[in-house]
Amino acid sequence: MTGIHVTLENQDARHGRYVARIEGIDGEAELTFTWRGEHLLSADHIGAPDSLRGTGAATALVERLVADARAQGFRIIPLCPYLRHKYESHPEWRDVMTVAPGEMPHIAIR
Repeated sequence: MTGIHVTLENQDARHGRYVARIEGIDGEAELTFTWRGEHLLSADHIGAPDSLRGTGAATALVERLVADARAQGFRIIPLCPYLRHKYESHPEWRDVMTVAPGEMPHIAIR
């Protein structure tokens, strides 16, 4: 099987998504996000079709988001339950997260 290809798509100034595709497999996994401030992003949802479940596509999305946060200097509010679950087994991501592993994030709705 060919590797997982992750791309970033900005939908507008505040919203975007990371998309994972695997050559030869129909469908795409996505991680949607919202910019909450200049250096603050919420990871809102991660989803994958059945065709990509178990392939590592969702994990690749999270790893790309964490890498981008480190490279670009922003922090992540982990709203997505899947991301919070993965974070519990990757405490080394704490440097880019707004909460500790196992903590529920809080955001002000405006």
